Amino acid sequence: MSFGKNLQYLRQLSSNMTQEMLAEKLNVSRQTISKWEMDAANPEMDKALEICRIFNCSLDNLFREDMDKRSDAYSNLRVEDVVGFRYIAHTVISTEPESDAIGRMYKIAKENGIDNPRVIGWDFPNLSQEQVNVFNMHGYTAALILPEDVKIDGVDIKEQPAHKYVAIHIDRPFDNPFVTIPGAYHTLNDFMRTNGLEQVNNEVIPCFETDGESMDVYIACK
Repeated sequence: MSFGKNLQYLRQLSSNMTQEMLAEKLNVSRQTISKWEMDAANPEMDKALEICRIFNCSLDNLFREDMDKRSDAYSNLRVEDVVGFRYIAHTVISTEPESDAIGRMYKIAKENGIDNPRVIGWDFPNLSQEQVNVFNMHGYTAALILPEDVKIDGVDIKEQPAHKYVAIHIDRPFDNPFVTIPGAYHTLNDFMRTNGLEQVNNEVIPCFETDGESMDVYIACK
């Protein structure tokens, strides 16, 4: 763990705050910030508490955690206004539900002449402890975003209004998916906390991932 790396990480999450800008907020020199980030010195307690206030974090976050879970695969960390869309969804509960759920959406897209379908997905949380602990199952929901001119009979079509999301792009998400994808969510949560954004869990899809060789991860916020 490194206080210096954590401080640099938090500064970058906060609208790429420069060392000079942080130094001004803390009433110290830019060289002092540089020394902290190189782990050549640590701040006194009053300055450490002020850093916590500025970045909305704890002393444990600063000094006892490796906060930066990013990798070279991450880019384009942003706040994005996602336009409203219509979609259909399919949930699978099994030991490996993702491919079945996503495959179902692509099958429906092909049957209805939808070229270049947009498919998103998210974990389905409503499982019993027996399903999780005994049978090692988990749930996954895949959704097909419907073009405006497409109508599909016999399925439940849902609508999502336009909403604000924080998002991050991942190249090669499946090279190391059990590290890279959770790390993206970790980074987005840090970004929201640092910038005073709150996650939204109702009225819109709280979080989702785009399907493909690369991936964008989204978390709804206000």
